[in-house]
Amino acid sequence: MKSIFRNILALISGLVVGGIVNMGLIMISGFIIPPPEGADITTMEGLQESIHLFQPRHFLMPFLAHSLGTLVGALITAYVADASKTKWALAVGGVFLIGGITNLIALPSPLWFNIVDLVGAYIPMAYLGALLANKIQNKDL
Repeated sequence: MKSIFRNILALISGLVVGGIVNMGLIMISGFIIPPPEGADITTMEGLQESIHLFQPRHFLMPFLAHSLGTLVGALITAYVADASKTKWALAVGGVFLIGGITNLIALPSPLWFNIVDLVGAYIPMAYLGALLANKIQNKDL
């Protein structure tokens, strides 16, 4: 029974911290790569109306936010989980993937970004997070 609670706590911790990393990067992205002139990025409606103004460079920070949020969340989950660490890390990737699909529906973006984001940012990063957690834990021994 203790193992189940630890694994659920690991999943929740990974999702929360991964979400914080994701949102943190999204929040600072406008300072790193300024939005196009006339784009209102403060609301979903503003983004929907101005997405056509975005150039490929404007999609770099969202991709990094999705990738790094998933990576960090999966790493934490796999590190804390008691058993089936890779499966729990991939669960984080699955939850973030569902969020990515939801975002794609709410905010239509270029097809190339949708493919790169959905294929590269979630499940591969979750698996990498599990591998990194395993490496870190093996060094501790």
